[in-house]
Amino acid sequence: MTIPQKPSYIDFNNSDYPWKAAINYQQHPELYRVGKGEQGVLICEPYKSAIGQYWRFSTPAIATKSSKKIFQLFKKYLKANDFVGADMARKYLQMGYTRARRYANYKGGKKYDKENNHQLLERGTGSLEKAKSAEIFYKFYKEAASHPTYTKRKKEWQKEFG
Repeated sequence: MTIPQKPSYIDFNNSDYPWKAAINYQQHPELYRVGKGEQGVLICEPYKSAIGQYWRFSTPAIATKSSKKIFQLFKKYLKANDFVGADMARKYLQMGYTRARRYANYKGGKKYDKENNHQLLERGTGSLEKAKSAEIFYKFYKEAASHPTYTKRKKEWQKEFG
């Protein structure tokens, strides 16, 4: 017997979440935490606005343009020794992959049926085009995540700030 999953946003405790919308993380980078995966990506300003405006994955052509631009920003932030910006760009690349995969796996990108106690919907009903977009983002995400300067700075950041 499998235990039904529920979406992570159900019973979410915002006060325990380390990322806060009211903080300017460029002015206060010491308050930034790396976290797991994409955590904080849709909160941390001014990076959310600076990077998020380029984040698109609806077609492989759009995903290619988007991921290239975000990877350019990633390298720009690294060169400027702005770890928070680089980590946020890496998170947007990862999110491009995961969100495009969600749409590739589930029609309309909906994984849970909120009308039916958040039961998982049928997998395999999504878009092949989104699967191609996911592959494009994945390539750039892996390149960013394994970049030698980034990995060194990430270890240093986590040791100093978390």
